[in-house]
Amino acid sequence: MTTHVHLADQLCFSVYNVNRLFNKFYQEALSPYNLTYPQYLLLTTLWENDHRELRDLGATLHLNSNTLTPMVRRLEDRGWVSRTHPENDKRRLLVSLTDMARENEAPIHDALATCLAHHDLSIDDYEQALALNQKLMTAFND
Repeated sequence: MTTHVHLADQLCFSVYNVNRLFNKFYQEALSPYNLTYPQYLLLTTLWENDHRELRDLGATLHLNSNTLTPMVRRLEDRGWVSRTHPENDKRRLLVSLTDMARENEAPIHDALATCLAHHDLSIDDYEQALALNQKLMTAFND
């Protein structure tokens, strides 16, 4: 006898829906800055540690160069980052924040916090969800 599990009771479906809703959440919060969610993640990586090599950014964000390179170009075109090749090794590409990106870090974080509060999520809710998500990633990471 086969026991049917309802779709709504599937963790994978719940994670899928949360991912979809997070994309919508970030789109709402980041639209005044003309940023996408992946672009925000790249900027966050640089806010943590500026002047990073493109390959290091790719490793941190788990993105291939064919995805990352166009994203960095778009951010550069919009004035968020600059790309430079060091004089001693033209094969390397360094990505750095612009003044505009540094000046907008706090306002972007404020916009995200405002959007989070708008959805009735407290900092405690956020921290609990983050802790559980990190536990799941650890459990499924090989």
